[in-house]
Amino acid sequence: MSNAPLPQTDSPRGLVYAIAAYGIWGFLPIYMKALTHVPPLEVIAHRVIWSLPIAGAVLLWQGRQGEVLAALRQPRLLAMAALTAGLISVNWLIYVWAIANDHALDAALGYYINPLFSVFLGATLLKERLSRGQFAAIALAASAVVILTVQAGSLPLVAIGLTLSWGVYAYCKRSLPLGPNQGFTLEVLLLTPFAAGFLIWQALGGAGSFGPGQIDTTLLLLGAGPVTAIPLLFYANGAKLIRLSTIGILQYIAPTMIFLCAVFLFGEPFDGARLIAFPMIWAALVIYSVTLLRQAGQRRRDRRAAATKRMQ
Repeated sequence: MSNAPLPQTDSPRGLVYAIAAYGIWGFLPIYMKALTHVPPLEVIAHRVIWSLPIAGAVLLWQGRQGEVLAALRQPRLLAMAALTAGLISVNWLIYVWAIANDHALDAALGYYINPLFSVFLGATLLKERLSRGQFAAIALAASAVVILTVQAGSLPLVAIGLTLSWGVYAYCKRSLPLGPNQGFTLEVLLLTPFAAGFLIWQALGGAGSFGPGQIDTTLLLLGAGPVTAIPLLFYANGAKLIRLSTIGILQYIAPTMIFLCAVFLFGEPFDGARLIAFPMIWAALVIYSVTLLRQAGQRRRDRRAAATKRMQ
């Protein structure tokens, strides 16, 4: 894993990569809505299988395939990759199920909460100190979840499931001693035998949705690989070229687009407790963003002061 320092400025190429990634993720509900007639597990299996050629081609182009082959001979690294692969597949499964069953608003909520959950993980697991703004943002988000729970009579499981699976995935991914492209390739490589086994079992039972008799669905399932792999690779490479504070702001693009798709394209109701909870989440994210920008500004001032001191 690269130990290169975080960038202090935003590369135009990095911005294009990151915005493209979040934009594709934002439009992904429309694509997945076209696959609602396919069981979610089958969709996930195709996402895995058709992601592998793309990830492998990128590695071959970069000449980094040797790192993945070496990783296959390291049991500890394989165990770590198996954990992250399991977490990302759970995240995909919840997401696909949510879109297919008219819970896109809950999916948007989960991805809105995720950055705040990451801050919470940093405080509890890495002992990072929370600022008052961060604490207030987390408290607001938690209050919004309580309001939704009281109104519905149960926890918003889709939102919480997406938040937990992606948040823990991102946390564990930090410990995976591989570059982002190599790590993603290893993950889908580990998942491929299970995905292939499931699809073969389905085909033998005559229950599969893939084949010459279902051309439209087959093309959509083939496309599930590119729409999975390409934004992940864009994001992984863009994140290395832009500042952490910029990533913190850009990550709201995807859930906002999912929210708009849910309300205006899918006609999901935005009423009742959601009219209270979502504005609370948005307020929490504004507080979080202001805190993030202030911290970034303070770090820049500290670096300038240190540089001035060295010159004296």
